[in-house]
Amino acid sequence: MTKVAVLDDWQGVARGAADWTPLQARAEVVFFSDAFSDEDDAAAKLQDFEIVLSMRERTPLPASLINRLPKLKMLGMTGARNLSLDTAACTARKIPVCNTQGGGYADSATAELALGLLISAARGLAVGDAKIRAGGFQMGVPVGIGLADKTIGLVGLGRLGGYMAAYCKALRMHVQAWSQNLTAERAEAVGAKLVSKDELMATSDAISIHMVLSPRSRGLVGAADIARMKPGAILINTSRGPIVDEAAMLSALHAGKIVAALDVYDREPLPVDHPLRSAPNTVLSPHLGYCVKETWDGFYPQMIENALAFLDGKPVRVTNPEVLG
Repeated sequence: MTKVAVLDDWQGVARGAADWTPLQARAEVVFFSDAFSDEDDAAAKLQDFEIVLSMRERTPLPASLINRLPKLKMLGMTGARNLSLDTAACTARKIPVCNTQGGGYADSATAELALGLLISAARGLAVGDAKIRAGGFQMGVPVGIGLADKTIGLVGLGRLGGYMAAYCKALRMHVQAWSQNLTAERAEAVGAKLVSKDELMATSDAISIHMVLSPRSRGLVGAADIARMKPGAILINTSRGPIVDEAAMLSALHAGKIVAALDVYDREPLPVDHPLRSAPNTVLSPHLGYCVKETWDGFYPQMIENALAFLDGKPVRVTNPEVLG
């Protein structure tokens, strides 16, 4: 019987998000809720699977891993693209890569979380929660700031950045933005002011990142940028960890210069001994940006459809159609 691996089910939601019985009638379906420790671990555990269904960029799938999976015949991914997947390596082995499209994906969920992290960081909600659970009350909770009349700086003003701009305008914040290709017309369209990167870093009371990870954005917020930030400014990252210089951010946190509200990290899941787990002046979320019911209700049914279509010999949503000849 065909073996199907469902990867990266970190919240244990896959089984309940869709009806797997049609696929389970034709294949052995194995759910992996834990991340692989490294590529060797992934290769050992996946070597007997013909179909691998992956979640976004959680498990890296470079050529070095793909070529260690001798039985792999079809690879599924959620979303339209996956920068940690080597599609060319799949194409070289005639392995179709099938994605998911639309289907109820909650496109504003990540921006909504960014807003939540902003408010939590501004008002010390994580510390307040911990104090109450420990038997205390207000003592030791940092004095918060009101957000009205403060300035939010958005690094990236695409779809998610545009949502965040609207949310912050509703809080009566001043909105400014920068990215390499941002135009004054786009900024004005969402009620933001286009500024230089240096000005944004130096004058914003909070900075929220809304960029995709690419060679151009890796390390985009570097040590010099963090050094320019106002004392007490909040840095929010719901995009990708490597966009920010982690070492420089940690140094600024320990110095008490900034506050960080993070949903993403250089390595995920965040290692147990990672210094961010004990860093002061932080609000930490375990990459929940897109992880809402509406997303799972869209992703998992399509993953099942993709696997069934492949078993029928008629793959759908194929990102490398040249393998179908």
